[in-house]
Amino acid sequence: MKAQWAPWLARWAALPARERRLLVIAGLALAALVIWLVAIQPAWRTLRTAPAQLEALEGQWQGMQRLAAEARELRGATPMSTEQSAQALKAATARLAEQGRLSLQGDRAVLTLNNASTAQLRDWLAEARSGARARPLEANLSRAAQGYSGTLIVSLGGGL
Repeated sequence: MKAQWAPWLARWAALPARERRLLVIAGLALAALVIWLVAIQPAWRTLRTAPAQLEALEGQWQGMQRLAAEARELRGATPMSTEQSAQALKAATARLAEQGRLSLQGDRAVLTLNNASTAQLRDWLAEARSGARARPLEANLSRAAQGYSGTLIVSLGGGL
């Protein structure tokens, strides 16, 4: 092992003191750069981004808790007949005015939307889920500047 280092040690000893000092400083600077890039910078970045990530995860957790509570509430609700669900959906659709048309097909309902706003669609879906206990089965919606257009199929009669 010593034989492998002998040429390097001889070359080092042959360098003037000033060059050795400059090489030591360059080596220390290179070591500091490697330590910064490998150890300090990733840890620093993690410390900077952790609060925002924790806040986002907390928001997701609260949303999941709300959805779980809503699911428990819906499971505990009394079953609804298809006729009751249909009446509740008709009432919700009436609030859409000319932006929505409902057609009933057995235990399913098809909502046809024509330029309904995001708020209207959100409110209709919330009422369909909680008031009519309808469950979305299929959606074929497109969004334009005026709003959503397309069809939404839901099952009636307490489908959870």
